[in-house]
Parts: sequence; C-alpha cells; structure tokens
Amino acid sequence: MHYKRILLKLSGEALMGNRQYGIDPDRLKEYAEEIKEITNLGVQVAIVIGGGNIFRGLAGASKGMDRVQGDHMGMLATVINGLALQGALEDEDIPTRLQSAIKINEVAEPFIRRKAIRHLEKGRVVIFGGGTGNPYFTTDSAAVLRAIEIQADVILKGTRVDGIYTSDPEKDTTATKFDFISFDDVLKKGLKVMDTTAFTLSQENQLPIIVFDMNTKGNLMKVVTGETIGTKVNL
Repeated sequence: MHYKRILLKLSGEALMGNRQYGIDPDRLKEYAEEIKEITNLGVQVAIVIGGGNIFRGLAGASKGMDRVQGDHMGMLATVINGLALQGALEDEDIPTRLQSAIKINEVAEPFIRRKAIRHLEKGRVVIFGGGTGNPYFTTDSAAVLRAIEIQADVILKGTRVDGIYTSDPEKDTTATKFDFISFDDVLKKGLKVMDTTAFTLSQENQLPIIVFDMNTKGNLMKVVTGETIGTKVNL
C-alpha cells in the first residue's frame, strides 16, 4: 500500500453521471464500491465533494446574484452531495461520518479536526461538507485545507480526464499527457489543476496532488497502491 491516508476530491458534476444535473444513484454506487475496495486495504479515506451539480455560487453571481449569498447556497449543495455519498457508502457497510464547516447539527457533525482524525484512525470514511465555511473559497481550497489539517499523504483529484495535459484533450487532439510534473512547471506552463489559492496552499505545504480519471473502474485502487495512473504534481 503506497498511501495510508488520502483526501479524495470529487467534483459535484461527477455525481451527475449522464444526467444534466442532480445526482445519479448508479454513479454514487460505483464510487462507493471503489472506495470500499481501498478501505478494505486499510487506507484511511477523507472526501471533499463540490456542489456544481446542484448550484454554483460563481455562476449565480455572474447572473446578478449576491456572491456571498450564492457561495452559501453552493456550500449547502456540498452538504446535500455529502449526505448522498454517505448514504451510498453506508449501503456498502462502510462506517461514514459527514462533517460540515457550517453549523447544521441535525444533519452533520461540526468540523473538528481532532475528531475527524480519530474517525479516520477508527476506519471510518470522513466526508467534509460546507467547503471552508467561508464565501470566495472553492471546494478545491477546502480539499487542500482539510488534507493539510488531517495530515493526508496526498490529494487525489478524481476527474473525467485521465491526468494533466499540455492543453485541453477534449478540444485539442495533439495534447500530450504528463505522468509527473512539478508545481513550478504547472505554474510556468499556465496549466489548470486547481484554482490558484488551493494550488499555492498545496505547494507551500509540500502536499502532492494526483489528477486521475475516477470514472474508470479500478483506477482508485491503482492510485493508492502506487501505480502510475493520471498525473502526479510534486515538488
């Protein structure tokens, strides 16, 4: 086993499956089965999910909505996604705790760092909802912040694309993939991995990021056992 404690970052859009919006129960089940495989190995798993399948604060702001209001709506969307994933994981008999950065005690535990670490040590999956609890910060920033706080070995960013390319592979057929790339080279080449705040925070704390295709069955297991899947960003 290559990584003992991971933080898995999933986009809200990943939960849509082939739908236009919302949550696809089949996709949730697939993710839960993949996560179960690695927890059976003894890997400690924390998860941060975006809320873009339900609401994006930035998109709301671009249409005239107050940005702070919009971001709070986005935070609540991540809690909804967290509840859905918690249900799917518990259907697979994986003990799971949802912790929220915004107080919503009837639905989720408040985020308490020591408690989160204790859950992980006991073999529970911990889902962090509510972003950072502050507007103007993305769920990428929340993922890096929580990963640092729980002393994760790596951030695994599960996407639709199988790594980082020289340009968008969905638009440019000549784009080539990196297996490994340094933080500095990502910045020099202007490649999009995470938003700048999140990426800089990860670089400063020497926390590696692996970008990989979460929708290919077995990839999560390959990543945590050290196979060269996706692209690893390191110092």
